[in-house]
Amino acid sequence: MTDKPANHFQGMSVFEHLKAARLKGTLAGGEPHGTEMPGHLAAGADCFKETAIALLLGLTVLEQLDYAAVDAFFILLFFSAGWLIWKVGRSAMLAWTRLERLHRLIEEERWEIEHHREQEREELKEMYQIKGFSGKQLDDVINVLMADDNRLLRVMLEEELGLSLAVYEHPLKQAFGAALGTLFAGVLILASLFFLSYLGSVGTCLALVMIGAYSTAKIERNQALPLVIWSLGIALLSYAMTYFLFIIVK
Repeated sequence: MTDKPANHFQGMSVFEHLKAARLKGTLAGGEPHGTEMPGHLAAGADCFKETAIALLLGLTVLEQLDYAAVDAFFILLFFSAGWLIWKVGRSAMLAWTRLERLHRLIEEERWEIEHHREQEREELKEMYQIKGFSGKQLDDVINVLMADDNRLLRVMLEEELGLSLAVYEHPLKQAFGAALGTLFAGVLILASLFFLSYLGSVGTCLALVMIGAYSTAKIERNQALPLVIWSLGIALLSYAMTYFLFIIVK
């Protein structure tokens, strides 16, 4: 393989350029505001679990401050209203940021296709040689892809940059999932506080953390048990830390 013009490959070989492009795509998939997975289902599960954690710590503080259960109910109700706005806004912000990065990469790749077609052909050739294509079969595949700019753009985004276009949802759809997760967890915890007092609501929070962790694992297609155990352990440690710090201060 020979080095290509610096205006496109910047002195790198085709293979080196593809490695740099894949790294660029990986960085573009990062989250400047967090690591929440894209999608309304993931947003809902994430908010469900985080709401349970937030209200668990709130319950701990209010109990140690000797607030009556009725007073704690209204305090957490007002807190939950602000928390809902934050979680919905955060999920929408994450989705919007993803779309901005995607659109920027699409325009950059479209410009390269329009102005560096020969270099794009060589990139395609390198990628499909790695896949096992060779000879006339390789040439036929490259010619078919190069004949349609829209198809070529999609291939370069998904195979050169490693982006999965199917995971990018509209910000409002992701925000709706976040709203449902937050509301559902909040209603269950507040109801348990109203009917079961502090102890029952703490148990409800821990149960919801496990349910949220299980749901997240299923959405991500990961093993559920380790995530449930880790999430429950972290929730209990957070609860214990808050509780015992108040005991020490008292």
